[in-house]
Amino acid sequence: MVRKNKKKLVQNHKRSLVTMFNPKSPVSEQFRTIRTNIQFSSIDQEVRTLMVTSPGPAEGKSTIAVNMAVVFAQQGRRVLLVDADMRKPIMHYTFNQLNTYGLTSVLTREMTLVKAVKETNEKDLFVLTSGPVPPNPAELLSSMAMERFFREAEEQFDMIVFDTPPLMAVTDAQILANKCDGTILVVSSGKTDKDQLVKAKDLLDSVQSKLLGVVLNNKKLKNTNYYYYYGAK
Repeated sequence: MVRKNKKKLVQNHKRSLVTMFNPKSPVSEQFRTIRTNIQFSSIDQEVRTLMVTSPGPAEGKSTIAVNMAVVFAQQGRRVLLVDADMRKPIMHYTFNQLNTYGLTSVLTREMTLVKAVKETNEKDLFVLTSGPVPPNPAELLSSMAMERFFREAEEQFDMIVFDTPPLMAVTDAQILANKCDGTILVVSSGKTDKDQLVKAKDLLDSVQSKLLGVVLNNKKLKNTNYYYYYGAK
């Protein structure tokens, strides 16, 4: 039973990091298409800080965020993937790392950004896990410390990708959406409610977020085991 569980964890790990473990797959090609669409979405201003969120939980936003970070790194850009979901962090599981320190450690000045960032097996891709779960995530994200974090991160990296909590759950994603150059909204095929999607967009509009597009996740194709990820823009 233990061996089966470990094998399942490895399979899930490889599936969530499809662009790293299977870069020639049709799914990976879709992520590269989304990357191209993001790069052409703004001619006047380069998108260097990208937020990935969803209307509700379990819609695949973290998987999308991880793979977007990977394909940007595969382009030769120095990329930082930030787990900004301080309530239910997951990036340390994805990359098999400890979460004893991370974003919260940097924001509370317990550790510098340079020391808190961790390397990954993908060249040019670095990850900043959430760190210890704080009692006040929203306050931390809206603090001056977060403003300093943005400035430091942009000095050290070409691209910063944020994985955030769902929009309908807490205000964290709205706070970051106002600070980032662009936002990707992830919806799950056959699961995401249309009313929730509309409300999520309204929440982003209310904070003047630049919505770059919507990604349709978990769309099963006929006669294949692959799940495609589509960019709406």
